[in-house]
Amino acid sequence: MTDLRALWDFDDPAGSEQRFRAAAAVADGEERAVLLAQVARTLGLQERYAEGHAVLDGLVVSGPRVAAHVELERGRLLRSSGDADASCAHFDAAEQAASAAGDDALRVDALHMRALVAPVDERLALTEHALEVAGRSSDPAARDWDASLLNNIGMVHADAGDWPAALTSFEQALVARERIGREDETRVARWMVAWALRHLGRTAEALAMQRALRADLDAAGLADPYVDEELALLVE
Repeated sequence: MTDLRALWDFDDPAGSEQRFRAAAAVADGEERAVLLAQVARTLGLQERYAEGHAVLDGLVVSGPRVAAHVELERGRLLRSSGDADASCAHFDAAEQAASAAGDDALRVDALHMRALVAPVDERLALTEHALEVAGRSSDPAARDWDASLLNNIGMVHADAGDWPAALTSFEQALVARERIGREDETRVARWMVAWALRHLGRTAEALAMQRALRADLDAAGLADPYVDEELALLVE
């Protein structure tokens, strides 16, 4: 099966669309349907929602894995276009189909999306459930969802003003990101920890972390306005 992540560049959905279309053109059956479901996702990221729905409408749902992908991307299109309430049923259906297909990573993806569209008072429990499912899985791709889920748990606590709990979750997310080893995502996780430290009044620690991030970005020839914004707040 095609490594879907290898074709994705979330900073360039149009380029990702072309890669998925090219891969789908030489695939058939279930594989082609899965690749075209990703095309629908790229269209959603370009705010071409009607086109995305049309792609999904044209797919033949041949089994639970395809059904999970179609329902998941249908839900994402609805959420992105502003109809979060309508997306809920699709994320639930995606989770059920992924479970039937035995695809833990896809199931956790559906659970995490369901948590994002839940009422505020339900998000923590739903995200923690997704984290439990990921942790029980024997699939490394499913287990690696822990980094995103821990970050989302941290954001629930941050939105509630519980900065000590937020910091704990962001620190756990950073450990997970370091294990996974994707440098760009690890930098984001470091920023989240420093952000929480600033809100806790631990400004010296926050400043040291943001300065280290700035140095790493400079060495890589990269820029990040969020790092610059935090530095400005910390040194004013």
